[in-house]
Amino acid sequence: MAIIKPFKAVRPTRDKVALVTTRSYDIYTKKERNSILNLNPFSFLHILRPGFKFNKWVSGEERFKMVYNRFCEFKENDIFTIDSKPIFYLHQKTHNNISFWGIVALSSIADCENNVIKKHENTLKDREELFGNYLNITGFNAEPVLITYPDNEPINSIYNKYKVQRAEYEFTTNKNRTHLLWLIDDADDISTIENEFKNMDSIYIADGHHRTASSQYLSNKLNAENKTQVHDELNYNFFMSYLIPESNLKISSFCRLISSLNNFTKKEFLIRLDEYFRIDNLGNQYYKPSKKHHFSMYLDGDYYKLYLRKSIYKIKNALEDLDPQLLYKTVLKPILGIDDLSKDDQITYIPENSNQLQLKNEVDSGKYAVGFGLYPISISQLKSVADDNLTMPPKSTYIEPKLRTGLTIFQLK
Repeated sequence: MAIIKPFKAVRPTRDKVALVTTRSYDIYTKKERNSILNLNPFSFLHILRPGFKFNKWVSGEERFKMVYNRFCEFKENDIFTIDSKPIFYLHQKTHNNISFWGIVALSSIADCENNVIKKHENTLKDREELFGNYLNITGFNAEPVLITYPDNEPINSIYNKYKVQRAEYEFTTNKNRTHLLWLIDDADDISTIENEFKNMDSIYIADGHHRTASSQYLSNKLNAENKTQVHDELNYNFFMSYLIPESNLKISSFCRLISSLNNFTKKEFLIRLDEYFRIDNLGNQYYKPSKKHHFSMYLDGDYYKLYLRKSIYKIKNALEDLDPQLLYKTVLKPILGIDDLSKDDQITYIPENSNQLQLKNEVDSGKYAVGFGLYPISISQLKSVADDNLTMPPKSTYIEPKLRTGLTIFQLK
């Protein structure tokens, strides 16, 4: 039984929403951030980079306190408004004629504890604590966790009902992404959504494992400090989520770029690969994997097809069926000597949906010796790993949609 509930979001006023919302902070280059901060006084980046107005870099708790101050200033200056009652928010994002839609709501920390909300990635303890302290000091969360759920006809019907109505927000970004947001404030619709999720045994984190773990860290910390309070309805026992049906989720892969062949010659390396793969040299013909357990490789000016020899590699569980794990077990660790996929500086990851020549160009530049392309993991594979309480290797999935920061804001206090 998944518990979600409506909330009173702090959000930009309709006339400023396109100016306020941003992509995730780390996506921007330093030059891009500075340009936005100089030209747009309404950007949420002013909250996330609070020392900019003083031409000073601040960090740690000093930064967190200043983030809170900037947030308060935005509210005081009527850049933000707050809804008068708890509601759900229906958000749609469209690009290149592909639309993603989902419901912004609060999800329960308790559902993370009892494995109703399932995960497929490990998180780092220091990052959990850092962002947990950030949430505690700033008192708000501005970027929802992406959660996917089995397609549901009653919820689909609510989407179809609202999408023909005038949206509260409609704006297009300079990246040509069109965003619409509707307010689901009808009591019957709210009740239907809540009840449909109560009938779901499991829902799955698609993107945002560290954000979820940080909210969980803060919840446990504050509950331990406030033992006399009734905890069920306290805001810090929930986190903001963007709930999207499985069929509307897009999963792409990350390519792997490796800086050396681990002292093997090209011929020696190909001979080692031959143990697990049938290898076809395609010359300069671009190749993209068309099914799982097929890989593309770019090496020394040539593209290759790698087909797994299934008689050799035995799949024992859901994790070993994943191409990122398969590549790690057969190539990256035993041949190229890469043991820690998170920390080894020999490996770099790039999204598969970037420029298709980027893999070739990076290897041709001499910075990398070889690059690998992978077939995307399916939603059923993701769920199987999560159901078995296993965790995927780093950068196993590139999940879309990517969400805007500052579109809806959840106040924890």
